Amino acid sequence: MSEETKAFTLQTASFDARFPNQNQTKHCWQNYVDYYKCINAKGEEFTPCKQFFRAYHSLCPNEWVSIWPD
Repeated sequence: MSEETKAFTLQTASFDARFPNQNQTKHCWQNYVDYYKCINAKGEEFTPCKQFFRAYHSLCPNEWVSIWPD
């Protein structure tokens, strides 16, 4: 291996407040998890749970949502 190859590492870019709409993966997943925690604790008709549902449906790619269990 050359010196150039050894020094190069791949990593995800850190959060940049100038671009708040980029890479919402963490927010997507957290809203999905919070929705299921909420409905398990309070039931599907509990209004605040619906906010988590709407949030993860708007943040997450449709391909992900379609394969996640309901």
